[in-house]
Amino acid sequence: MKTEKNILFAFILNLFFSIFEFFGGFFTGSVAIMSDSIHDMGDALSIGVSYFLEKKSKKEPDQVYTFGYLRYSVLGAFITTMILTVGSILVIISSVRRIINPVTINYNGMIIFAIFGSVINFLAAYLTREGDSLNQRAVNLHMFEDVLGWIVVLIGSIIMKFTDISLIDAIMSIGVAIFILINCLHNIKEVLDLFLEKIPNNISVFELKEHILNIKGVKGVHHMHIWSMDNANIFATMHIITDEKDINKLKRQVKEEILEHGISHVTIEIEDSKTKCEDESCHVEFVKEEHTHHH
Repeated sequence: MKTEKNILFAFILNLFFSIFEFFGGFFTGSVAIMSDSIHDMGDALSIGVSYFLEKKSKKEPDQVYTFGYLRYSVLGAFITTMILTVGSILVIISSVRRIINPVTINYNGMIIFAIFGSVINFLAAYLTREGDSLNQRAVNLHMFEDVLGWIVVLIGSIIMKFTDISLIDAIMSIGVAIFILINCLHNIKEVLDLFLEKIPNNISVFELKEHILNIKGVKGVHHMHIWSMDNANIFATMHIITDEKDINKLKRQVKEEILEHGISHVTIEIEDSKTKCEDESCHVEFVKEEHTHHH
């Protein structure tokens, strides 16, 4: 709930502020403020989408989405990040144009807007800082970028007031846009890793396998699959080879071991050493392990 409320608050704040800012950019003649208002409007729209998707991601699993709706949150993060990426590229283009064709800027107006901008965006960043979903982090990244952007604009406008070098305005815009782009690329990679079912970064298959093979009675483990729905919920499936009589006890031990690795949901298939797994391919990487295990 907290995550949703924070995202909704950020949306309202950003929407009103971007309208206010657009007039500010127009009034002061600053490309930094004008481009930031477009960026903020994009933020507001993407945060609106994020809010809707974050809310949907909390729905319980049903017969259509048996894993639940967790991926909707990741989709929100992706949309938010893509809007930011496009926005940043547009800011760079308009700033380069400004360097080629400079205009006069109202520095005093710019300073006032920058103070306003820094305070309002800091408030939004502070309120969206909590929450562990990728979507929430994308929204929070937005907010902190906005704060940073405004602080840069404030410093730049003070320098311009005293030096009258209007070029600083465009250079600042480019600097902030590049910083945003770097963060966006990192976010996009995380989202793609999730959609491509890549193993979560903090989990090592080999380490997990070693730990499971060390449990008394486990003769082998194969067909191991580990993936995450949203960077917070991790799932695993595997086949365990054992000749133990008390299968439930063994399963419990294996599950306890897996939970320690931060995996929240596991499905275990038990096979005895005489049973050949129906899926041929699943034996390949573990055959050696099974022979080398019992010293």
